[in-house]
Amino acid sequence: MPESYTRLSAQDATFLDLESTSHHQHIAATLVFESGPLRTREGGVDIQRIRDYVESRLHLLPRYRQRLARIPVENHPVWVDDPHFNLGYHVRHTALPLPGDASQLKEISGRVLSQQLDRERPLWEIWVVEGLDGGERFALVQKVHHCMIDGVSGVDLMAILMSPDAEVLCPPAPPWKPRPIPSGIEMLTGDLARRFSEAAEAVRSAPEVLRDPLGLVGRIREGAQAVSETLGAGLHNASETPINQPLGPHRKFEWHQMDLARVKRVKQSLGGTVNDVVLATVAGALRRFLTLRRLDLNRLEIRANVPVSLRSTDERGTLGNRIALLMPELPVDEADPVTRLDRVHATMAELKHSRLAMGAEVLAAVSDWTSATLLSLAVRGAARGRPYNLVVTNVPGPQLPLYLLGARVEACYPVVNLLPNQGLGVALFSYAGTLFWGFTADLDQLPDLGSFVDAIDQAFLELEEAAEAEEKRTGQVLAEPESA
Repeated sequence: MPESYTRLSAQDATFLDLESTSHHQHIAATLVFESGPLRTREGGVDIQRIRDYVESRLHLLPRYRQRLARIPVENHPVWVDDPHFNLGYHVRHTALPLPGDASQLKEISGRVLSQQLDRERPLWEIWVVEGLDGGERFALVQKVHHCMIDGVSGVDLMAILMSPDAEVLCPPAPPWKPRPIPSGIEMLTGDLARRFSEAAEAVRSAPEVLRDPLGLVGRIREGAQAVSETLGAGLHNASETPINQPLGPHRKFEWHQMDLARVKRVKQSLGGTVNDVVLATVAGALRRFLTLRRLDLNRLEIRANVPVSLRSTDERGTLGNRIALLMPELPVDEADPVTRLDRVHATMAELKHSRLAMGAEVLAAVSDWTSATLLSLAVRGAARGRPYNLVVTNVPGPQLPLYLLGARVEACYPVVNLLPNQGLGVALFSYAGTLFWGFTADLDQLPDLGSFVDAIDQAFLELEEAAEAEEKRTGQVLAEPESA
């Protein structure tokens, strides 16, 4: 493959196919910092220092100076260097009006989320927002297209831009010269060469395969069954609810945070994993939320879309998407919080032992080798239906404090993209002993998103009280565990 462009994987390209003016396919985060050494005499933020620092790190993120192009005939997207790259366009500067409180930051975050990224430029933006808490704090609203990163590679990106060392200096940015954009003929011939190379590799491996023909047949059968199971999971519709209507272009953003030790104590006392506690909490919140809308909970089948990383250890630090999607049913009909958690744990354990992750791998691999259209059609077909009601994604982050040029990261509230007919997304990120929740919603479907956040807090308190009762019953106070 020519070095002047990089082909998007089938999974990455699917996020481009799903996007429209109402279905923005970027993911994001709002990070809150103490201003520290970045505060200016006037109470603002030293934007030039931040821009200089970002520029000094871009050689570690070559994708951030690349834009989209298309291979002729196949029309498959590729990354090429942007000869007109302008850092000032991507690292933007704005300010909150007085008093500069959290509600104003949420509002500006929602406005940034409502704006689609320009496909003629590299697909990312960082908004530096000054004036929070009278200048004592500032925020970064980071936005990047989902075709570039998933949640785990987003954590790797955070590690590149932030540092555990508060005394980081800003080195001069290495020189960068964009590579010439290849012509359509060059991209087309390069892609044909890629296909012939992969076919030749398959032929070279044939003798090894033929030494175990029965094993090959078994692997093919297992892969086919896995793909069938994966596609079938998206064909059965979940129940229609007020949060599963056609999307508009406007977004509302809310957040919440919990002491991670409290969440771990619940899971240690009642069983399951941290993610099981999260899903049981979401189920309890939906139970309250949907009851207020007078829905019959016993007649509902509510499912969550739970992304699971397929990224291996040696793939850490790379961009792109390596995820499979599990779709557990959430027991909103269950009044008892402990039984609710038990049901979530059983469902997730069953799904983790299913072939859904393998099916996602096989489907993506076949799409990469043949045409991304296969995966795109499968995802579009599922999106036109209602295979799930909302996304719940939970990404573990670093548990030590991070800094941007000496300014400490105090909070990181993540944002998940919304898919067609899915008006609510829940994203979680653990950092420095705190579990940060980010809630993204279609503004017209959930103008009262804050009431759902309140329901999350109430549902977790139910679990926490049940955990305390279990500790009293057994006569033990459980210590905080080391891991989830």
